[in-house]
Amino acid sequence: MNGSLADYAARYGLRQSAARPPLRKYIQDVWARRHFIWAFASAKNISMYSDSRLGQVWQLLTPLLNAAVYYLIFGLLLSTSRGVPDFIPFLVTGVFLFGFTQRSVTSGAKSVGDNLSLIRALHFPRATLPLAIAVVELQQLLLSLIVLFAIIFAFGEPLSFNMALFIPVVALQLMFNVGISMVMARLGAFNRDITQLLPFVMRTWLYMSGVIFSLPSLMKPGSKLAEYPVLAEILKANPAYVFVELSRHVLLGEYRDHVKNDLHMQETGQLWLYAVIWAVVMLVGGFTFFHRAEERYGRG
Repeated sequence: MNGSLADYAARYGLRQSAARPPLRKYIQDVWARRHFIWAFASAKNISMYSDSRLGQVWQLLTPLLNAAVYYLIFGLLLSTSRGVPDFIPFLVTGVFLFGFTQRSVTSGAKSVGDNLSLIRALHFPRATLPLAIAVVELQQLLLSLIVLFAIIFAFGEPLSFNMALFIPVVALQLMFNVGISMVMARLGAFNRDITQLLPFVMRTWLYMSGVIFSLPSLMKPGSKLAEYPVLAEILKANPAYVFVELSRHVLLGEYRDHVKNDLHMQETGQLWLYAVIWAVVMLVGGFTFFHRAEERYGRG
C-alpha cells in the first residue's frame, strides 16, 4: 500500500472510530444516551446481588452493619459518642453519606477496566460508564435513605422544612461524585494498581472526614486542634466532611443546636460555599479530564 494510513483513510473517507470529538459534541452524545445510562445502571444494580440469598436487601444491610461496627468500636469502646447528641443518627448519617462517595470512587476506578470487551466492541462515549456508576450509587443511596430517615424519626427527630435542604445537598454531592468517578475512571483505566491502593486511601479519608466522630468538637476553642488553625481549615474544606456535615445540619436539629449553642460554631454558610465549589469544580474538571483521553480507552 502506497502512502500512509492517514492518506489512505482520507482518500476513502474513513475516520477513526474512537477519535475524541469536540467537548460540546461529546456532551451532546452523552446526553443522547441518558436512557441507556439509567437502564445500564439499573441492570447493574439488580445483578450486583443476584447471587446472594437476600438479594437487594444487602443494599440496606451493608451500611447498617458498617454503622453497627463503628458504633461498637468508636461509640461504646472508645467513647467518641461522648457529648454528641443522638449519636446513632449522627453516625448512620455519616456512614451512609460517606459511603455514597466512597463507592463512587472505588467503582469508578474500575468502570473502564471492567468493561473493556464492551468498549472494544461498540462505539459510544466512554463517559457513559463512570456516569452509570454514579447512577448506581445514587439508586443505592435512595434506597438507603428509607432506613436513614426511619432511624432519624425513631430517635425523636421531628419532621421539619429544614430537611428539604437535604435535596440540594444530595444533588451537589452527586455532582461531586460524578466528577471524581470520572477522574478515577481515567486513572484506573491506565493503572490498575490504583484499585489496590484505594481501600487504604478511602479508610484514611473516612477518619479525616468526621464520619465516626464530631470534628467541630475537636475544633472548638481551647481544643488541641484549635492550636493549628491551618490544619483545621483544611479539614473543614475536605469535601467528604462538607457533605456529611451539611447533611447532619439539615437533618438533625439537636446536633445543629449543639454545634451552634454548645460549641459556638455556626458555619453552614461556609459549608454551603465549599459544597457548591467542590461540586462545580469536580464535575467540570472531572468530565474534561476524562474526555481528553477518550480515544485511548480500550487500547492495548
